[in-house]
Amino acid sequence: MTDRPLTLMAVHAHPDDEATGTGGVLARYAAEGIRTVLVTCTDGGCGDGPGGVKPGDPGHDPAAVALMRRQELVASCEVLKVSDLEMLGYADSGMMGWPSNGAPGSFWQTPVEEGAARLAELMGHYRPDVVVTYDENGFYGHPDHIQAHRITMAALEMTTLAPKVYWTTMPRSMMQRFGEIMREFGEDMPEPDPAEAAAMAEIGLPDDEITTWVDTTAFSGQKFDALAAHASQGENIFFLRMGKERFGELMGMETFVRVQDTTGAAVPENDLFAGLR
Repeated sequence: MTDRPLTLMAVHAHPDDEATGTGGVLARYAAEGIRTVLVTCTDGGCGDGPGGVKPGDPGHDPAAVALMRRQELVASCEVLKVSDLEMLGYADSGMMGWPSNGAPGSFWQTPVEEGAARLAELMGHYRPDVVVTYDENGFYGHPDHIQAHRITMAALEMTTLAPKVYWTTMPRSMMQRFGEIMREFGEDMPEPDPAEAAAMAEIGLPDDEITTWVDTTAFSGQKFDALAAHASQGENIFFLRMGKERFGELMGMETFVRVQDTTGAAVPENDLFAGLR
């Protein structure tokens, strides 16, 4: 036996991703005494700058944006009571197809083995019992999310650890509701072209394929506040427009697909640490 605490490691691409996809579980498990480790792979430099200036527009300074977003990330981690924050510091690659995808030093251009070796070293240090990241498509096709998935799975192969491994996902039933919710809050939702509609239809999983449903309703206020800590990106964070009460009603469940397990815990499960305690 060991006195080492149970440990959750979440591997995310950008500052603010930790709150969107896993803010509830980070807050819940921290409250339960579990060590929570956040690894953020990029500096977020392709985010909005002060005043909402967009990447590529005059006055957008990626280095200044990265510094601002680091401060916001630290604030978010304080809200979520994250035990340990590790930043790999790769340059944000931007959305798929942006010129920044090809920039030297961008995460998308980083050899998977290089990023995986750095992450494997962190895994060896923290020895996580549970690791969470994205699926092969980075949930919605963002290059940095895809790369985070790749280095996480490669890093696991480089270690002798055997944690439970999860990919973030969303039930298709909830995805169908998002269009209605966004229209309710006055979002201008043009009809997507057939290719975009087909791609959207592939996001998430059918409800019966989701292995893990974690109730984080009691921590939805912290999740909302963590998102709000990323104030510079507020224009892009739709959920903040709901207000805290409605957000809590709609965002109280975080869902995952379990892809590695040695505990034999039955699925569906309601706890990432099922079989470990």
